[in-house]
Amino acid sequence: MGARGVSGDPANVLVIGRGGREHALAWALARAPTVRRVWVAPGNGGTALKGGMVANVDLQEDDFAGLIAFAGKESVGLVVVGPEAPLALGITDAFKAAGIACFGPSKAAARLESSKAFAKTFMTRHGIPTARYAVFRELSPALDHLHKVDYPVVIKASGLAAGKGVVLPETIKDAETILTRMLEEHLFGVASDEVVIEERLLGPEASVLAFCDGRNYRLMPIAQDHKRVFDGDKGPNTGGMGAYAPAPIVTRQLLAAIEETVFAPALRGMAAEGAPFAGVLYAGLMLTKTGPQVIEFNCRFGDPETQVILPLLRSDIANAMRACISRTLGTVDIDWSSQTAVSVVAASGGYPGAYSKGQTISGIDAAAALPGTLVYHAGTRLEADRRLVTDGGRVLSITGTGDTFAQARARAYASIEKISFEGMHYRRDIGAKAQ
Repeated sequence: MGARGVSGDPANVLVIGRGGREHALAWALARAPTVRRVWVAPGNGGTALKGGMVANVDLQEDDFAGLIAFAGKESVGLVVVGPEAPLALGITDAFKAAGIACFGPSKAAARLESSKAFAKTFMTRHGIPTARYAVFRELSPALDHLHKVDYPVVIKASGLAAGKGVVLPETIKDAETILTRMLEEHLFGVASDEVVIEERLLGPEASVLAFCDGRNYRLMPIAQDHKRVFDGDKGPNTGGMGAYAPAPIVTRQLLAAIEETVFAPALRGMAAEGAPFAGVLYAGLMLTKTGPQVIEFNCRFGDPETQVILPLLRSDIANAMRACISRTLGTVDIDWSSQTAVSVVAASGGYPGAYSKGQTISGIDAAAALPGTLVYHAGTRLEADRRLVTDGGRVLSITGTGDTFAQARARAYASIEKISFEGMHYRRDIGAKAQ
């Protein structure tokens, strides 16, 4: 912790994380006029290949002491945290104690994501619309509740489960099985020591993200994610197989209702409870017949939503982040393009189940050379011989931008068709509903 008291150079930025979201953040920060150098810890094959002002650092996301020491050594003046796990562990508090500006909520504020039980009770306290629910730590009362409710349910691990802790059982028997596996067999480790059983809502989903400074918020273009692994929203949930933005289903009138019933009370509530939220607040919403309802809160940029939102940002992202930290968000201009972005995820064979690593990836240069196309790396690794190989379930996010949905979508798919690795699969209907 020798970096205590270091303020750093605001032009030097450290991004923490290794996925497609972090590649997109590094890309956006490298374009920002107020940024001179970007490090990514630990980064991936894409951030390793970028070169120039972007470089990887061989430090893990949970190595707080090592990250703080590195930031002090390199005079880092802005730290940007991508994934939820280090935020839940208090990384922002650690950097703040060391005198280094860190973009992301405190450990207390990150409970909106790290504990679904906390988030649900918080929403109840502050009148934020959400599904009916109950929280359990023991199997017997959970099963009793399951047999009493007269609506289909969703079962969620309360803690962080890397986007895989939500199950939509088709039958009561399926629900009984998953509750047993979560609460007694520790399916998701400590994340499922506590579970939430909630009413399954019907309607299209929307991802609404906002820059927040504890009191004020500024919305980003609304995105729609595709969670199921196969076309037609079939198969198990994943971390996200693609996204598009802006989502035309969210009208101005609907957006006003979302601000009034979700974002304004959430920020007021967190501040009133002594944990003001500064960073990115992400509301995953179900647009039901009775109005928008919150499925979940996340305390950071979404993945793959970031890969379609940031290509639409025309102003300096680092300035917006610094304003969130300094509680001056109302003084900063945030300018968004009127274009559309569509992103398609190329996944490893078997994902979201077991998959192999180390498959050679080809065609990325040809894909990235197409007009209006960006290739973000997620689960990739650069070998010593400069060969790029797979290193995760979601391997790449290929984003197309354009003046229309049709153009952006066509560009994304034309690009992904040039990429190949053994077992590669992707959805072919990302953005189809928006046209």
